[in-house]
Amino acid sequence: MSQELSDTHIQRERDSQDMPTLLRVQSAVPFLLLLALSQSPADRIEFKLGRFQEIALFENKTFAVFLSNIPEDVTFVIIQVHTKYVNTLLSSYKIPAGETSTTGQDPALLLSLKPEENATIWHLQTLTENVSAMSVILPYKARDFQHSQYVVLIPISKWLDPIPGGCRVASDSMVDASVHLQYNLYEATISFAPANVGYARGVVPPLCDFADEEPTLRLQYDVYQFFLPETDLTEKVLFASLQKMAKVEQVEANGVKLFSLSAQDKTSVTVSSIPGQGVIYNVIVKDPKMNTSAAYTPAHTYGCSFTEKLDNCYTLKRTSTRIFLVSVGLVGLFICFFGHRYLKTELFFFGFILVGFVSFVLLTQRSTLHYDVILGLVVVLGSVGGSLLVMCWWRSGSVAFCVLVAGLLLGFLLSSLIFFTPLANVKVFNDDAVFWVTFISVALLVPLIFFSCPRPLNILACGFVGSYAVILAIHNFVFTSLAYITLNIVKRALHGEFKAAFVNVPFQMNDYVLISVWVVLLVSGIVFQFCHEKEQPRFPPHPYKTWKRDRERRQTNVLDPSHHIPPIRDRMKSALTDVKHLFTKQQPAGEQTPLLL
Repeated sequence: MSQELSDTHIQRERDSQDMPTLLRVQSAVPFLLLLALSQSPADRIEFKLGRFQEIALFENKTFAVFLSNIPEDVTFVIIQVHTKYVNTLLSSYKIPAGETSTTGQDPALLLSLKPEENATIWHLQTLTENVSAMSVILPYKARDFQHSQYVVLIPISKWLDPIPGGCRVASDSMVDASVHLQYNLYEATISFAPANVGYARGVVPPLCDFADEEPTLRLQYDVYQFFLPETDLTEKVLFASLQKMAKVEQVEANGVKLFSLSAQDKTSVTVSSIPGQGVIYNVIVKDPKMNTSAAYTPAHTYGCSFTEKLDNCYTLKRTSTRIFLVSVGLVGLFICFFGHRYLKTELFFFGFILVGFVSFVLLTQRSTLHYDVILGLVVVLGSVGGSLLVMCWWRSGSVAFCVLVAGLLLGFLLSSLIFFTPLANVKVFNDDAVFWVTFISVALLVPLIFFSCPRPLNILACGFVGSYAVILAIHNFVFTSLAYITLNIVKRALHGEFKAAFVNVPFQMNDYVLISVWVVLLVSGIVFQFCHEKEQPRFPPHPYKTWKRDRERRQTNVLDPSHHIPPIRDRMKSALTDVKHLFTKQQPAGEQTPLLL
């Protein structure tokens, strides 16, 4: 035992020669404190450990953040600053240095304390505009280990919290305790630096080479998510929510655990992005052997930009999209209650949706056209597709044809609903081939099951698709996660990397209300159509045969009033002649002579 302790002491003496520059930098802290005390009170902000406070930052003005009376049992502290969207610069020096400063809307710095150090200072500034920020300094301590029956008497008598970001790969001298976020229209990527095991003040940090014997391999990481209230973009709600995701106990109580990672796993995960929806992410690192844990600095995103002139967080919904979805919603409401009775209108609507979806995916993938141009082409191509579908029905009159179209669309919606559940996050569906084969199989299964019951299938399709179209129209004005039942499928079709994203959406009061609206529309539309069509034929008669029979009857039955109506060709020619006469100048009648009596 003494030989092992001697070897450990020799190894630490060797490691002290390679002490990170961050620890050497901290030797200048007392001098910096003197500089901070010499600054005016207006430029100095005093903090207390664990207390959240809002601060006002002014452009191109540096503020000194001062912390004193640090208890001896605190081994390291993390200062974190949060703004809504403005980048702030947080530094250990008044003149920022690359290894002791960080920039962002959620910057953070971790300071490992030296023996007898009880005060420290940071510098904070914003370079672009005046901004309100919320900041806190969180302590992490060394706790005495006591069991209920005995006390373990070994040289290491303290249970030390792990160091978030203490094993940063890019630079051994920089401790990066931040959670980094990158987002686009489809997904958000969460990344963080690996942690290190805890160590006492003045002790050389353990190695981070991740060898089999290294203690860092026992660390575990839990990634948590917290949704802000839907459509709420205010700073007040953001700052209050960030306080719920800062400390370990609060994160575990308020957040939803998305991932559990080991030290061998990649410290980067992907989740689905929801533009306009505020969300906070944080990571908790745990040391199972020490039974300790520590939280990284939370990061937030709205999945959109606050500074863009177009398509910012306040103007996400384009006018063209609103007009399109409201029009689809109005037609969908009609289809929900009268779709089976007006079969041609229903088929046009279904054909419009099918062709429009396919054309939108292809045009977005294969072209660089503007979104409004693509949407206009989708309307044109969808209308052509709907018209062709109606013409096919008019000429063939096939009931099986109607069953196939209605069943495919109903199957598409039901399959999308299935993959809207946690089933979509099963790893096997990260493979595009497995996902799309399963998705299409479910969509095809619906018309096969109901093939012998064409009218119930058609009415069910009208109720489901029509009522969901109404929900999409409402989504233009009241945010609802129900819209992502189909939007997630569109994202999967458009963006190949979306397959690796963890799909999770908020369910809040708006969603529960709109689920009730959807259920009411669905049930009432289906019941109304079943009751109204109970005494009617299952499907309308063959359109082409009916038209042909009526034409022959008009030609042969003299007593039929329609028999005396000229053919449509003659009527069109007569109408054109009348229009032509309107633009023809009247010729003079010539010499006129009085009538002789």
